[in-house]
Amino acid sequence: MFQTFDDTADPALGIERAKRLREELKKRGLDGFLIPRSDEHQGEYVPPHAERLHWLTGFTGSAGMAVVLLDKAAIFVDGRYTLQVRNQVDVASFEPKSLIDEPPVRWIEQNLTKGAKLAYDPWLHTVDAVARYKAAAEKAGASLVPVESNPLDAVWADQPEPPTAPVLPHALEFAGEPAADKIRRIANGLMSDDVNAVVLTMPDSIAWAFNIRGSDVPHTPLPLAFAILHEDGRADLFIDERKLGPEARAHLKPLAFIHPRGKLLAALDELGQRKATVLVDPATCASAIHDRLKAAGAEVKRGTDPCELPKACKNEAEIKGTRAAHLRDGRALTKFLAWVGTEAPKGGVDEIAAAKKLESFRAETNELRDLSFDTISGAGANGAIVHYRVTTATNRPLQRGELFLVDSGGQYLDGTTDVTRTVAIGEASAEQRDRFTRVLKGHIGIATARFPEGTSGAQLDAFARMALWKAGLDYDHGTGHGVGSYLSVHEGPQRISKMGGVPLKPGMIVSNEPGYYKTGAYGIRIENLLVVTPPAMIEGGERPMLCFETLTLAPIDLACVERSLLTQDEADWLNAYHARVRAALTPGLDEATLSWLKDATRAI
Repeated sequence: MFQTFDDTADPALGIERAKRLREELKKRGLDGFLIPRSDEHQGEYVPPHAERLHWLTGFTGSAGMAVVLLDKAAIFVDGRYTLQVRNQVDVASFEPKSLIDEPPVRWIEQNLTKGAKLAYDPWLHTVDAVARYKAAAEKAGASLVPVESNPLDAVWADQPEPPTAPVLPHALEFAGEPAADKIRRIANGLMSDDVNAVVLTMPDSIAWAFNIRGSDVPHTPLPLAFAILHEDGRADLFIDERKLGPEARAHLKPLAFIHPRGKLLAALDELGQRKATVLVDPATCASAIHDRLKAAGAEVKRGTDPCELPKACKNEAEIKGTRAAHLRDGRALTKFLAWVGTEAPKGGVDEIAAAKKLESFRAETNELRDLSFDTISGAGANGAIVHYRVTTATNRPLQRGELFLVDSGGQYLDGTTDVTRTVAIGEASAEQRDRFTRVLKGHIGIATARFPEGTSGAQLDAFARMALWKAGLDYDHGTGHGVGSYLSVHEGPQRISKMGGVPLKPGMIVSNEPGYYKTGAYGIRIENLLVVTPPAMIEGGERPMLCFETLTLAPIDLACVERSLLTQDEADWLNAYHARVRAALTPGLDEATLSWLKDATRAI
């Protein structure tokens, strides 16, 4: 199994751990400390030794932050975790706040006392974030001060060691472009921008650029490392060399000079001594790297990680691979949905059993390398917790009259999948069908969108919400996120959300996942992955338009659809999608599953 269901959140532990942290802060003459949910690479998924926010508070979500002062503390999470944080954290010790509506900077301004010293670990915060916290502290008449060693680590007695998982080359048949060509392409961009070097801090950028993969963090095939790419095409890779076996060394030798991870600071100093112009991404680069470059005398140029956009725009081999991955994954998911449809109404199926069964169907493909995240297996009220993770403590049965939401994905060498289906156990109520169909209308609105070049995800986001808005409803998460190619299931810069300002380009993969959540009752989400297709003319049109190709292949539960709410065009889309699903998945399915699929994809 690639997932466990242990209950690792114990709110009571936060009381004692916060006390110990405050004692350490007092020893150091500090009045507070910032605890982000990040490591030195600022990624969403972090290794166990960097799970500082979880260790301190009990919160297990993938995004959040705590601010601990000597007399009070707060924890900040986004809309996905509003319910979860209150279940996992001692709210008397850490007051829950919204990252969006009540951000940490506002809380800092209002709660820091004049003259206070608020500390932070410069390796765990980006350049942009430090600037915001510094301004907030100064508004309160206080100061933001970096620490050389993390005070939380000082009181975390059994903190795990950093990971040393092996690095493996990513085959050209899946990558679609030799690593040497990628590095040369990035170097040419540096030369044209009069930049001498760029510091790469995001492991997914390094994995993409060097065509390597690893397993240092859960569910994402990343090797934790830093790299410096130079304008002349030279590259330096800073990595724990215990990760490099003969195959990895042979692959990397023509591409880069390999250094121990601890040599990074010396390399930054050398760039400064040369008075080099060095590019860093202030949105993803640790403040410690930026500050070291400045102190050493380098000219720091702020800009976007140059790997981000080319990594997001998948090449032909990557798109071919993700289609194959989704076909394989779709068969596994369909077998699971058929099993749920048959077994759950009888009773005896719970959330953990369902998650295990789904993973077993994916494992039967013999191609599964990992899950792309812990399966969200939410029955009834648990489905209303957007990023719910089932544990032995929260496990619920799938019961008649309730909805079951399952959000899951797999990591395959040729692609990363992410799909959500919501199904009725037995009959759905009239309210559930209404809400489900409104979510479906939004899903179809995105899937069928045509839009000119330069259109951003923010401009499309309302398409997914309109039917909900008309009923006075909404959801508190983005409609879609970017997805990598055997990389992170959450990838930038593209996204469909109110904050998605980056134009969508051909080859970008993005999720389409509107939802609706009724606290204490049920949750609904319908998610497919899409790839942006090249611009084409519409008959009679004047400008070429981009559109989406739906990659995900799995039936949408017709028992939850209120046909009268769909327009004829929407019903036609659903029928055409289901016909495509049936035709694509039929080869390789057993007779029982095929019989179920034919009924599940019937025309309405």
